[in-house]
Amino acid sequence: MRRFFHASVIALSTLVFGMLAIVGCLIIPNGNPLIWCARPWAASILWACGVRVRARGVVTPAGPVLYMTNHQSHFDVLALIKVLPGQYRVIAKKELFAIPVFGWAIGLAGFIRIDRDNREAAFQSLDRAAEKIRSGVSVVIFAEGTRSPDGRLLPFKKGGFMLALRAGAPVVPVSISGSRAVLARDSLDVRPGAIDVVLGAPVDTTAYTLETRDALMAAVRRGVEAGFTDLRDLDLAQREYDGDGDKEDAGSSAGRPV
Repeated sequence: MRRFFHASVIALSTLVFGMLAIVGCLIIPNGNPLIWCARPWAASILWACGVRVRARGVVTPAGPVLYMTNHQSHFDVLALIKVLPGQYRVIAKKELFAIPVFGWAIGLAGFIRIDRDNREAAFQSLDRAAEKIRSGVSVVIFAEGTRSPDGRLLPFKKGGFMLALRAGAPVVPVSISGSRAVLARDSLDVRPGAIDVVLGAPVDTTAYTLETRDALMAAVRRGVEAGFTDLRDLDLAQREYDGDGDKEDAGSSAGRPV
């Protein structure tokens, strides 16, 4: 019954807010209506699934930035929508654009399609993302390129750092903790809990070149790692869900995400 309820809310919310976003983007073709609709869409799903999102971090620069984040779960997207300010677009794998309603909406909004199996097309996607940043819109990229199977931080893909250097925009490291316990990779079981999103200090890319790209990657990786948080609240919620205890007798910490 819980899985059916979650699926029903996700499907209905995606249909309603997706159609609103499509209509909005047809009327206002700059893509901004999608982000306006995405916020209540994410909030409704998080509420239905009993997932809280906690955010903290520094104030981002006034201009466009490249948000570079780790990736543990499909719920990362919902948490980011809940937290990130202003307008932004996401670099997303091409398969997502084929999903009815959802894919149509993100396509109209100007999300950047990337084909990981086509190197030339992938570079063209990065060029489009750089143009978008230079035009004044922030971009979100998952630095690892895919969801981590065990929560540990995977090696970062180099393409995102080439994008940062081409665009000349600051990179904001984003750390997501706890989403894998809410919905693990290759699982359909959503569990209530807490997701922490921490925005790190922006990294100035003007101090780097293509020759020092590895140093930029290391600086951003340190920023992501520094933002991982203690998941005590998630641990408590998880045990409540499993029927193993309650908030009054549970006191251990889950520690850093693994």
